[in-house]
Amino acid sequence: MALDLSRRSLIAGIPLLLAACQSQKTSTLQAGLNPLSDGTPDYALAYAPTVDGGFSLPGIAYQSFDPQYLRQTVYYPTSYPEGTIVVDPNNKFLYLIQPGGYAIRYGIGVGRAGFAWNGEAVIRYKREWPKWFPPDEMIERDPSLERYRDGQEGGPDNPIGARGLYLWQGNKDTLYRIHSTNQPSSIGTNASSGCIRMWHQDIIDLYERVNVGANVVVLA
Repeated sequence: MALDLSRRSLIAGIPLLLAACQSQKTSTLQAGLNPLSDGTPDYALAYAPTVDGGFSLPGIAYQSFDPQYLRQTVYYPTSYPEGTIVVDPNNKFLYLIQPGGYAIRYGIGVGRAGFAWNGEAVIRYKREWPKWFPPDEMIERDPSLERYRDGQEGGPDNPIGARGLYLWQGNKDTLYRIHSTNQPSSIGTNASSGCIRMWHQDIIDLYERVNVGANVVVLA
Protein backbone atom coordinates (compact mmCIF):
# COMPACT_ATOMS: atom_id res chain seq x y z
CA MET A 1 0.00 0.00 0.00
CA ALA A 2 2.82 2.44 0.91
CA LEU A 3 4.53 1.73 -2.44
CA ASP A 4 1.28 2.36 -4.30
CA LEU A 5 0.81 5.69 -2.53
CA SER A 6 4.37 6.74 -3.35
CA ARG A 7 3.81 5.89 -7.02
CA ARG A 8 0.56 7.84 -7.12
CA SER A 9 2.21 10.84 -5.42
CA LEU A 10 5.01 10.77 -7.96
CA ILE A 11 2.59 10.64 -10.89
CA ALA A 12 0.49 13.45 -9.41
CA GLY A 13 3.57 15.64 -9.08
CA ILE A 14 4.71 15.24 -12.67
CA PRO A 15 2.36 17.93 -14.11
CA LEU A 16 3.60 20.44 -11.52
CA LEU A 17 7.21 19.63 -12.36
CA LEU A 18 6.56 19.97 -16.09
CA ALA A 19 4.75 23.27 -15.53
CA ALA A 20 7.67 24.62 -13.51
CA CYS A 21 10.13 23.60 -16.25
CA GLN A 22 7.94 25.18 -18.91
CA SER A 23 7.68 28.39 -16.89
CA GLN A 24 11.48 28.48 -16.49
CA LYS A 25 11.94 27.95 -20.21
CA THR A 26 9.44 30.70 -21.06
CA SER A 27 11.19 33.15 -18.72
CA THR A 28 14.55 32.24 -20.23
CA LEU A 29 13.33 32.84 -23.78
CA GLN A 30 11.67 36.11 -22.77
CA ALA A 31 15.05 37.40 -21.61
CA GLY A 32 16.54 36.57 -25.02
CA LEU A 33 18.50 33.61 -23.68
CA ASN A 34 18.74 30.09 -25.03
CA PRO A 35 17.47 27.52 -22.50
CA LEU A 36 19.46 24.49 -21.49
CA SER A 37 17.73 21.11 -21.25
CA ASP A 38 16.37 21.96 -17.78
CA GLY A 39 15.08 25.35 -18.96
CA THR A 40 17.76 27.38 -17.20
CA PRO A 41 19.61 30.07 -19.20
CA ASP A 42 22.67 29.17 -21.24
CA TYR A 43 24.81 31.98 -19.88
CA ALA A 44 27.97 30.48 -21.39
CA LEU A 45 26.48 31.27 -24.79
CA ALA A 46 24.88 34.58 -23.81
CA TYR A 47 28.14 36.01 -22.46
CA ALA A 48 30.52 34.34 -24.90
CA PRO A 49 33.05 36.33 -26.97
CA THR A 50 31.43 37.81 -30.04
CA VAL A 51 32.07 40.09 -33.02
CA ASP A 52 29.89 43.17 -33.44
CA GLY A 53 30.28 45.99 -35.92
CA GLY A 54 33.64 44.61 -36.95
CA PHE A 55 34.96 44.72 -33.38
CA SER A 56 35.84 41.72 -31.24
CA LEU A 57 34.18 41.73 -27.84
CA PRO A 58 35.60 39.59 -25.02
CA GLY A 59 33.47 37.11 -23.14
CA ILE A 60 32.17 37.90 -19.67
CA ALA A 61 33.46 35.77 -16.80
CA TYR A 62 29.90 35.52 -15.56
CA GLN A 63 30.71 32.75 -13.07
CA SER A 64 32.72 35.24 -11.00
CA PHE A 65 29.74 37.59 -10.52
CA ASP A 66 26.79 37.33 -8.20
CA PRO A 67 24.10 35.54 -10.28
CA GLN A 68 21.62 38.30 -9.51
CA TYR A 69 23.47 40.54 -11.98
CA LEU A 70 23.01 38.12 -14.89
CA ARG A 71 20.24 38.92 -17.38
CA GLN A 72 16.95 37.29 -16.39
CA THR A 73 13.19 37.67 -16.32
CA VAL A 74 11.80 38.54 -12.86
CA TYR A 75 8.46 39.30 -11.30
CA TYR A 76 8.31 43.08 -11.00
CA PRO A 77 4.79 44.48 -10.60
CA THR A 78 4.72 48.22 -11.25
CA SER A 79 2.47 50.97 -12.54
CA TYR A 80 4.98 51.92 -15.23
CA PRO A 81 3.84 50.86 -18.72
CA GLU A 82 5.45 48.18 -20.84
CA GLY A 83 8.65 49.36 -22.49
CA THR A 84 9.66 51.68 -19.63
CA ILE A 85 13.22 51.38 -18.34
CA VAL A 86 13.49 51.57 -14.55
CA VAL A 87 16.96 51.96 -13.07
CA ASP A 88 17.52 51.00 -9.43
CA PRO A 89 20.98 52.41 -8.58
CA ASN A 90 20.94 51.17 -4.97
CA ASN A 91 20.56 47.54 -5.99
CA LYS A 92 22.49 47.88 -9.31
CA PHE A 93 19.61 46.71 -11.50
CA LEU A 94 18.02 47.96 -14.70
CA TYR A 95 14.51 46.72 -15.46
CA LEU A 96 12.80 46.72 -18.85
CA ILE A 97 9.09 46.47 -18.05
CA GLN A 98 7.25 43.58 -19.72
CA PRO A 99 3.55 42.63 -19.74
CA GLY A 100 1.89 40.81 -16.86
CA GLY A 101 3.92 42.22 -13.99
CA TYR A 102 7.28 41.00 -15.25
CA ALA A 103 10.51 42.67 -16.33
CA ILE A 104 13.79 41.75 -17.92
CA ARG A 105 16.46 42.59 -15.36
CA TYR A 106 20.08 43.45 -16.14
CA GLY A 107 22.98 44.07 -13.79
CA ILE A 108 24.50 47.55 -14.02
CA GLY A 109 27.28 49.76 -12.69
CA VAL A 110 26.28 53.22 -11.50
CA GLY A 111 27.74 56.55 -10.42
CA ARG A 112 30.20 57.00 -7.61
CA ALA A 113 29.14 59.03 -4.59
CA GLY A 114 28.81 62.63 -5.72
CA PHE A 115 28.13 61.69 -9.33
CA ALA A 116 24.78 59.95 -8.92
CA TRP A 117 21.73 61.20 -10.81
CA ASN A 118 18.04 60.40 -10.53
CA GLY A 119 14.85 61.51 -12.19
CA GLU A 120 12.88 60.85 -15.37
CA ALA A 121 14.05 61.19 -18.95
CA VAL A 122 13.47 59.80 -22.42
CA ILE A 123 15.77 58.13 -24.89
CA ARG A 124 16.35 60.81 -27.53
CA TYR A 125 19.02 58.96 -29.52
CA LYS A 126 20.34 55.44 -29.95
CA ARG A 127 23.87 54.91 -31.27
CA GLU A 128 25.93 51.87 -32.23
CA TRP A 129 29.63 52.16 -31.36
CA PRO A 130 29.18 55.88 -30.67
CA LYS A 131 31.83 58.54 -30.54
CA TRP A 132 32.58 59.66 -26.99
CA PHE A 133 32.82 63.31 -25.96
CA PRO A 134 34.03 63.75 -22.37
CA PRO A 135 32.17 66.61 -20.62
CA ASP A 136 34.16 69.74 -19.82
CA GLU A 137 34.02 69.03 -16.09
CA MET A 138 35.48 65.57 -16.69
CA ILE A 139 38.35 67.08 -18.66
CA GLU A 140 38.92 69.53 -15.81
CA ARG A 141 39.20 66.63 -13.37
CA ASP A 142 41.44 64.64 -15.72
CA PRO A 143 43.43 66.90 -18.11
CA SER A 144 44.72 63.83 -20.00
CA LEU A 145 41.27 63.64 -21.60
CA GLU A 146 41.88 66.95 -23.41
CA ARG A 147 42.94 64.96 -26.50
CA TYR A 148 39.36 63.68 -26.73
CA ARG A 149 37.64 67.07 -26.55
CA ASP A 150 36.62 66.66 -30.19
CA GLY A 151 35.58 63.07 -29.56
CA GLN A 152 37.03 59.58 -29.35
CA GLU A 153 36.01 57.29 -32.19
CA GLY A 154 33.87 54.27 -31.38
CA GLY A 155 35.63 51.01 -30.54
CA PRO A 156 36.38 48.61 -27.71
CA ASP A 157 38.62 51.19 -25.96
CA ASN A 158 35.89 53.82 -26.03
CA PRO A 159 34.20 54.25 -22.60
CA ILE A 160 30.73 54.27 -24.22
CA GLY A 161 31.33 50.82 -25.69
CA ALA A 162 29.13 48.97 -28.17
CA ARG A 163 25.90 50.93 -27.72
CA GLY A 164 24.70 54.20 -26.24
CA LEU A 165 21.23 55.32 -25.19
CA TYR A 166 21.13 59.11 -24.73
CA LEU A 167 18.91 60.49 -21.97
CA TRP A 168 17.16 63.83 -22.42
CA GLN A 169 14.71 65.83 -20.34
CA GLY A 170 12.57 67.91 -22.69
CA ASN A 171 14.97 69.72 -25.01
CA LYS A 172 17.92 69.36 -22.67
CA ASP A 173 20.59 66.68 -22.88
CA THR A 174 21.15 65.36 -19.36
CA LEU A 175 24.64 64.21 -20.48
CA TYR A 176 23.85 60.86 -18.86
CA ARG A 177 23.86 57.69 -20.91
CA ILE A 178 23.01 54.02 -20.67
CA HIS A 179 25.97 52.35 -22.33
CA SER A 180 28.29 49.37 -22.24
CA THR A 181 31.70 49.35 -20.64
CA ASN A 182 35.20 48.04 -21.31
CA GLN A 183 35.49 47.46 -17.55
CA PRO A 184 33.19 44.47 -17.00
CA SER A 185 34.21 44.13 -13.35
CA SER A 186 32.47 47.46 -12.63
CA ILE A 187 29.02 45.87 -13.00
CA GLY A 188 27.41 45.66 -9.57
CA THR A 189 29.49 48.57 -8.26
CA ASN A 190 29.49 52.37 -7.92
CA ALA A 191 32.22 53.17 -10.40
CA SER A 192 31.06 55.51 -13.17
CA SER A 193 30.79 59.28 -13.40
CA GLY A 194 27.02 59.00 -13.22
CA CYS A 195 26.25 57.06 -16.38
CA ILE A 196 24.65 53.62 -16.28
CA ARG A 197 27.04 50.88 -17.36
CA MET A 198 26.16 47.45 -18.73
CA TRP A 199 28.04 44.51 -20.17
CA HIS A 200 28.42 44.71 -23.95
CA GLN A 201 26.29 41.62 -24.48
CA ASP A 202 23.49 43.06 -22.31
CA ILE A 203 23.40 46.54 -23.83
CA ILE A 204 23.21 44.99 -27.30
CA ASP A 205 20.19 43.00 -26.13
CA LEU A 206 18.55 46.03 -24.49
CA TYR A 207 19.30 48.25 -27.50
CA GLU A 208 17.30 45.97 -29.79
CA ARG A 209 14.32 46.01 -27.44
CA VAL A 210 13.84 49.74 -26.80
CA ASN A 211 12.76 52.54 -29.09
CA VAL A 212 13.67 56.21 -29.32
CA GLY A 213 11.21 58.02 -27.07
CA ALA A 214 11.10 55.28 -24.43
CA ASN A 215 10.74 56.56 -20.88
CA VAL A 216 13.57 56.05 -18.39
CA VAL A 217 13.06 56.34 -14.64
CA VAL A 218 16.13 56.48 -12.41
CA LEU A 219 15.10 55.86 -8.83
CA ALA A 220 16.50 57.93 -5.96
